[in-house]
Amino acid sequence: MKTSLFRFCGVLLLAAMLAPVCVHARKNPKNPKNNMRLLYWNIQNGMWSGQGDNYDKFVEWVRAYDPDVCVWCEAQSIYKTGTADKMDVADRYLVGNWGELAARYGHKYWYMGGHRDNYPQVITSKYPIENVERIVGSKPDSVVTHGAGWARIEKNGKTVNIVTLHTWPQGYAFEAKDRDASRAENGGDKYRRMEMEYICNHTIHSVPGAEKQFWMMMGDFNARSSRDNWFYKYPAGDTRFLVHDYILRHTPYVDVIAGKYPGEFKTTTGGKSRIDFVYCTPPLYERITHADVVTDAYTEPVRDPAKLSNFWHPSDHRPIVVDFNMK
Repeated sequence: MKTSLFRFCGVLLLAAMLAPVCVHARKNPKNPKNNMRLLYWNIQNGMWSGQGDNYDKFVEWVRAYDPDVCVWCEAQSIYKTGTADKMDVADRYLVGNWGELAARYGHKYWYMGGHRDNYPQVITSKYPIENVERIVGSKPDSVVTHGAGWARIEKNGKTVNIVTLHTWPQGYAFEAKDRDASRAENGGDKYRRMEMEYICNHTIHSVPGAEKQFWMMMGDFNARSSRDNWFYKYPAGDTRFLVHDYILRHTPYVDVIAGKYPGEFKTTTGGKSRIDFVYCTPPLYERITHADVVTDAYTEPVRDPAKLSNFWHPSDHRPIVVDFNMK
């Protein structure tokens, strides 16, 4: 009886996932010519949840928000639809067909950052994208595990630098010989801190006067911020803060969500963790007219009924939308 009930509930949940999207998107301002909308999202395994309906639901949701620029983490297809079985490389729709998929929501251009493994970041845009640097680090001690990218677009004649990243996700350091020992000494946190400094040294720190320019940096940082510690209540000096403490102390970047919602905690996952961030330099931050973590009928993370390798629908992360006045 319990098994039958579980299967019945699973069928109902899957039916709900395949139902049409009812999106109440925040519409673009009355003068979209001057507005630049950024949509960032870790779409978990190349939007694995969207493979079954040819990404129709995903495309409908993106079109409703009408972003100018999208940044997608985990932008490669990896697993067969509805399973945790690896897909043959030749059968992977993404990343190779991002141009085709992006065109369905109105984006003509796409770009992939540095790529070492199955988890690249992809930018799609209404405007041409210029590659500045694809970042993968170097062995033996500075590998940027999921890669990073530095690209540029222009909006209303203004150059905007876009840095994408996705840091190492494990509690132990990359290629640690003794994973348990590395985890015990917070090796993963320290490795992410190394990746962060390496990425900044090869992007914003490499340009004189960058603090006066338009820069944004975003991604899945797999790290928590001390700005949220009023919520987490971790011990002072906790290594989980190393990544964002480096950014806050050594770069001009401003944490968009923390800045716009002081004293309000906004999770970016299916649990209670803010590990996805959008940062901007002050001149760009000052142009923000709206920013939020999006949780709606579509984006609310729902655990897969079969609990396949911790898969969620549509993703285990929530998107972030930011509007800029580029007049």
